Amino acid sequence: MALLRLIYFSVLFGLCFAADPFANFDLELSYITVSPLGVPQQVIAVNGKFPGPTLNVTTNYNVVVNVKNKLDENLLITWSGVQMRRVSWQDGVLGTNCPIPPKWNWTYQFQVKDQIGSFFYFPSLNFQRAAGGFGPFIITNRNIIPLPFNTPDGDIVIMIGDWYTQNHTALRTALDNGKDLGMPDGVLINGKGPYRYNTTLVPDGIDYETINVEPGKTYRIRVHNVGVSTCLNFRIQSHNLLLAETEGHYTMQQNYTSLDIYVGQSYSFLVTMDQNASSDYYMVASPRFVNQSLWQRVTGVGILHYSNSKGKASGPLPDPPNDAYDTSYAINQAMSIRQNGSASGARPNPQGSFHYGSINVTDTFVLRSMPPVVIDGKLRATFNGISFVNPDTPVRLADKFNVKGAYKLDFPSRPLTGPPRMDRSLINGTYKGFIEIILENNDTVVQSFHMDGYSFFVVGMAYGEWTENSKGTYDKWDAISRCTTQVVPGGWTAVLVSLDNVGAWNLRAENLDRWYLGQETYLRIINPDEDNTTEFAAPDNVLYCGALGHLQKPQKKISSASTVIGQSKLYITMLIMFFAAISILF
Repeated sequence: MALLRLIYFSVLFGLCFAADPFANFDLELSYITVSPLGVPQQVIAVNGKFPGPTLNVTTNYNVVVNVKNKLDENLLITWSGVQMRRVSWQDGVLGTNCPIPPKWNWTYQFQVKDQIGSFFYFPSLNFQRAAGGFGPFIITNRNIIPLPFNTPDGDIVIMIGDWYTQNHTALRTALDNGKDLGMPDGVLINGKGPYRYNTTLVPDGIDYETINVEPGKTYRIRVHNVGVSTCLNFRIQSHNLLLAETEGHYTMQQNYTSLDIYVGQSYSFLVTMDQNASSDYYMVASPRFVNQSLWQRVTGVGILHYSNSKGKASGPLPDPPNDAYDTSYAINQAMSIRQNGSASGARPNPQGSFHYGSINVTDTFVLRSMPPVVIDGKLRATFNGISFVNPDTPVRLADKFNVKGAYKLDFPSRPLTGPPRMDRSLINGTYKGFIEIILENNDTVVQSFHMDGYSFFVVGMAYGEWTENSKGTYDKWDAISRCTTQVVPGGWTAVLVSLDNVGAWNLRAENLDRWYLGQETYLRIINPDEDNTTEFAAPDNVLYCGALGHLQKPQKKISSASTVIGQSKLYITMLIMFFAAISILF
C-alpha cells in the first residue's frame, strides 16, 4: 500500500510539473482593405491585423495553432526557420500537407525543442505572402539559460518587404501569362508606407511606422524581410546596429551601420538609444542590387521617436552602401557574420561546440538556378534543369499509404545537360548523412534559398564558378548556422547540413516569383531502421487529398486551440484519476 501511494504521488507530481508547457493560439486569416501606399487594396489579415500578431513562446514549449481559413482559396501556414523536429506533417507546404480548404480550420501542433530566436510565419500557397498573412514568431530562452548579452530594456519587431499595389491574384496571373512582375510599388515597414521624407517621391497622407523609445535604453530589434523578391538594406540614422542573433543562432557581436537583409532572412540587433534627441531619426529599408536612380521611390522609411525628441526627422536619408564599383562588399559583409561559439543556445552548452569542419561529407549536390524559361508552353523556373511540380498526394502521406508514382527519388546531384523539364523529382537524403550543397545562381537577380526543418552552416560564398578548389576557401570553424542564405547573380554559396531530422523537407528559392514558377524540391529523409522513434506518426487531424481524397471526413468544428490542448491533456487527467482511485482503495 505504501509503495502504491508513493508511485501515485510520484506520477502525479511528474505529470503536473515535469511536462513541457503548452502555448495555444488562434489565427484567423481573412481579407481586409488597407492603403499602405495610398491606394486602397485587398490584403490578407491575421486576426484582423496586418501584419499579424506575434506568436511568443519559450524553448521546448508545445505549440498549438488553430488556423481558420476565411479566404476564398486554399491555405497553408508555414513557419520560416522554426525547425519541425520529426513532424514534417506540420511544416505547412504542399509537399508535406494537403491544403486547408476555404471556410475550414486546421490545427498545427509541434514542439520548439531546443530552439531560440527570431522567426516568422506566412502563407505558403498561391503567392499569398505578397498580400500579407505574415507575422513574427519568437522563441525566448528559458530562464535557466543566460543570454549572451545584458537583458534588453525592450523587444521591437520590424517586418520589412517590397510591396505591390496589385492583388496577389493579379501578380500570379501575370506570372502565369509569362510576364515579369516588374519594379515593386514600394517598401513597407510593419505594413505601413514611407514617411514623407521627400515631397516629390512620397505623396501626402500615407500612414507610416513610428517606433517609440526611451533615451539611454537598449532594445532588441528583430528585423524580418518578408517581401517578394528584393534584398533590402536596413539602417537607422545615427545609430549602430549591434548584431546578436540570426534565425535561431547567436552571432559574434559586432557593429554595423547598415546590413543587407535578403528575402526570408531574420536578424536581431541590439540598439542603444544614445543620441541627443534633437529630432526624430529615420529608419530605412532600401533596395539593393538594382538601379538606384530608377528605384528611388521603392524605399521604406519609418521613424524612431525618442520620448524627449525636440522635432521631426529631417534632411537626407542615411546613405546606403556605396559599393557600385566594389563587388566584394556584399559578400564580405555576409561572411563577416560568424557564430558565437562561446554562447549557450537553447541548451546549457556552447552552441558552437559542434565541430562541423572535421566531419566527412557524405554527398555533394550542386543546385543551379537559371532565368525562367518556357517549358511545355509555360514560364517556369528550375533547379538543375528541373521545374518542380507539387505531388497531388503529399510525400509522407503517399509513403504511409503506399501510393505509387506520387513522386520520384531521382533528383540529379549535378545540373542536367538536356532540355529543362517539369517533374516531381526529390532528393533521396541519407539519414544522419552530412551533405554539402552548392547553390549556384546563374540567374540575373540576387536570390535567397531556404531549407525547412534544418539549419545549415554557411561555409563559403563568392562570385564566379564553383570548383572543387573552392573548398579551400571554406570557413570550417565558426560559420554562422541559419536556414536562409543568399546567392549573388553569377555567384555561388556553399552550405553544410547534417541530415538528422527525418521527414520530407522543402528546399526552395525564397524569392516568391521563382518559387511560384517551380524553383524548389524536397529532401526525403527516412530512418532505415523504421522503429517509429525518429518521426512522429501522422496526426489524427491529418488532411487527405490527391489519391487519398476519398478518406477525408467532413470538417469538425473546433472552437479554439485550447480545445485541442484539452484533448491532448485528457489522458493525463485520466491517469491522475486512475491513481487517485487506487490510493483511495488502499
